Amino acid sequence: MEQQPNRGRGRGTRGAPGAAGGQPNWKQGGGDGGGGRPGPSQPRQPHSAAPQQPSTSRGAGVAAAADANPQAATTVRTVPRGGGGGGNGGNGGGDTGALGRGAMRGSRYVPEVVITRRANAPSKQGASGTKLVVKTNYFRLTRKNKDSIFQYRVDFEPTVEDTRVMQALIRTQGPVIGPYIFDGTLLFLYNKLRSEEVDLQVKDPRTDALYKVKIRHVGTVDMTSEKAFMILNLMHRQAMGSLKLLLINRHFFDPEAKITIPQYGLELYPGYVTSIRQHEQDILLCVDVTHRVLRTDTCYKMLQTVQRQPGSFRDNFRKQVLGAQVMSVYNQKMYKICDVDFNVSPSSSFSTKDGSSITFMDYYKKQYNITIRDPKQPMLVSMPSERMARIGITSPILLVPELCRLTGITDEMRRDFHQMRAIADHTRIGADKRIQRLERFNERLQSTPASREVFQFWKTELERRLVEVPARTLRQESILFRLDGDAVPSGPEADWGQALHRNQMFKSVPLHRWYVVCERGKESMAKDFLGCVMQAARGMSFKVSEPRLATVQNDSGNAYVNVLTELLNEDLQLVMCIVPNDRADRYSVIKRKCCVDRALPCQVIKLRTITPKNGNVRTLMSVATKVVIQLNCKLGGIPWMVRNPLSTAMVVGFDVCHDTHDRSKSYGAMVATMYASKQTEPKYFSTIEPHTRGEELSNFIANGVGKALRSYQASFGAGTLPRRILVYRDGVGDGQLRGVVDFEVKKIKQRLLEVYANVQDFKPQLSVIVVSKRINTRLFMADRNPPPGTIVDDIITLPERTDFFLISQTVRQGTVSPTSYNVVHDESGLTADQLQVYTSKQTHLYYNWCGTIAVPAVCQYAHKLAFLTAQYLHNQPHQQLENRLYYL
Repeated sequence: MEQQPNRGRGRGTRGAPGAAGGQPNWKQGGGDGGGGRPGPSQPRQPHSAAPQQPSTSRGAGVAAAADANPQAATTVRTVPRGGGGGGNGGNGGGDTGALGRGAMRGSRYVPEVVITRRANAPSKQGASGTKLVVKTNYFRLTRKNKDSIFQYRVDFEPTVEDTRVMQALIRTQGPVIGPYIFDGTLLFLYNKLRSEEVDLQVKDPRTDALYKVKIRHVGTVDMTSEKAFMILNLMHRQAMGSLKLLLINRHFFDPEAKITIPQYGLELYPGYVTSIRQHEQDILLCVDVTHRVLRTDTCYKMLQTVQRQPGSFRDNFRKQVLGAQVMSVYNQKMYKICDVDFNVSPSSSFSTKDGSSITFMDYYKKQYNITIRDPKQPMLVSMPSERMARIGITSPILLVPELCRLTGITDEMRRDFHQMRAIADHTRIGADKRIQRLERFNERLQSTPASREVFQFWKTELERRLVEVPARTLRQESILFRLDGDAVPSGPEADWGQALHRNQMFKSVPLHRWYVVCERGKESMAKDFLGCVMQAARGMSFKVSEPRLATVQNDSGNAYVNVLTELLNEDLQLVMCIVPNDRADRYSVIKRKCCVDRALPCQVIKLRTITPKNGNVRTLMSVATKVVIQLNCKLGGIPWMVRNPLSTAMVVGFDVCHDTHDRSKSYGAMVATMYASKQTEPKYFSTIEPHTRGEELSNFIANGVGKALRSYQASFGAGTLPRRILVYRDGVGDGQLRGVVDFEVKKIKQRLLEVYANVQDFKPQLSVIVVSKRINTRLFMADRNPPPGTIVDDIITLPERTDFFLISQTVRQGTVSPTSYNVVHDESGLTADQLQVYTSKQTHLYYNWCGTIAVPAVCQYAHKLAFLTAQYLHNQPHQQLENRLYYL
């Protein structure tokens, strides 16, 4: 198998379509399938979590590539979700002339709702498959009246940076203002205050410090408007705050239920991810169980450890913490470390907002009553997030190692099987236990007096039962290994690996001219594995000749490059490199030599992968089978197919990965599978291009589609073009959806008009589907996971979208995650049912796994190509490889 030091998102998990059911009629056509915005906020200095960089300035910081936030276009109607009013009178949020901590809290950015479903659009519910009812991780939320809410803005003098202090100060004024919702900037009341502006003198109950609090009326919120959902989410967070949970970033965790893994110095904090949103007919609360991994040691402890190690402790410490996520112990906020500043220490001074100077040690003592023990330790540097930038925080943030705990899972931890297994034993929760936790969470909200009072006062009721929705399970897909043979059912778990052993591959390309490169002294182990490869190839009717062997003197990257340089002078089809471990630098130079400098497919295998268990070579047959499939794919072969009901179509996948060497640059990869009438097998095309941070991707995607269409003509004939183009767009966040619809779709349409200008018989039919894998929705069938092929397209879907959820895979441990598909543009003429079934078919065609995966195969191929280029190649691959799956 191809060995990469870091596999990134991975291959997906196994699964298969479920029970029998009707298939859609492919010959049947289906048709084309509140308040104003807030003003900008005044920057707060210094940042509430940590002081910003002292007067010695740094650059703009690490730039991360992201789609630009384009302006609205006329083709899509957008509704501001949240947001304040544009002036004194609106439903809103603050005076247009008064900047400062304004109507909508800068850190609480709520994206616009992009409406892509027309009012007269046909039904988005499908019909094929076996019907069933599934539970979800949603609870219904009902409001007893639609009263308006009064909105106020709160300012403190002197400025208060700690949200907990703000909450404590407002809490003392409960008898004056009555029940309230307060998030640190916005104050919402059912009862209007007597004056438009109220000035109060408040004493901090902890320090007895006096503060002047100004409460100013800035608008009224209609509880039938979009902004009401922001208030409902704040209300729910206030209710959760009464459950003695710890707020880390935006989610609540239960420190009392923490799980300790002492042998690895880890703690797991179980918590909840919640959101309230308008769904098809009801307002629903989505609740999912999550975990935060924290290490028991601080960054200062790591510093002390590396100081005792050989080499430069500065270089070693910087290498350990760069890119790490840390949590500050004083306010539980998360930061990503981008540098270590050894010229600044806690004894250094910085300028405050009022122009005075204070040391970091005094600042933490004054703000958090924390005494820093080592005044000479270096400072960690973190760049502000996009949310911070929106409120004006642009300078680097300095953190004290002594006050920061490392979080998350590192690449080194991922390589430790036993450590990952220990974590997974607690975090991979089965469907039955997840349901129990969700029900206990609901019961806790309902039974805790403080949280119950919040719901009662705001006249809101939370149902106790999980929402149940209608679903369908599609018929099992048939896997084709040969045109003239019988199709093989994918099976209840979508694992056709055993069937593949008994059948030939759909298309094989004979492999005769190839080399195997390994370290001197490992030839015997390599030959044993190659014997298994030859045997597996014979079983699948794949003609593979005995390879020639070349050895390297040592395991350095240069040693492999020198040998490859000599071999590349020969007319080879493929080269296999057996390496002793997963060193990224060696893997990178091998791949660059074969895929950038030359166009030679390359297979890299780790020595441990081909080491037989207990000396039994037969244990390598499973690995050898997977390697044989990959070798055939890289040569242009096709292991299996499914029946394709669209005779002339091009299916496109797109994904983005950040360059690890230059964080200001990303690589966007496009992979297309091309089908033509009267052709028994598809063709493949791939292209990848770099783009800088903030650069609009629409031009690249449109040009990529144009290149794919030229490749289509080169493969099937100069006058041949596909009737349908289906684009599965991965890597899109909610804030980027508007850009996809307003810009990317338009650019692709323009490109198609140019390419199809001389085509008289038909017009191209474009469909663009946004694929979201990292979502919080979960589906349950009784107390277990639903079968693969399960589709939900009602109740928990969104009214402004033509969307559906599909479980295309199965998992052996934990709870299966559905994938969300949002059809943002559709001219295919297919019904919703046909589009759903075709999407399910595409999840069967990823050749790194003998089963279905969580996304269409073209999306995973695009991710593999983007990941390979951004992590290891750092350059565009050789153009002659664009029609092969060389990145598997």
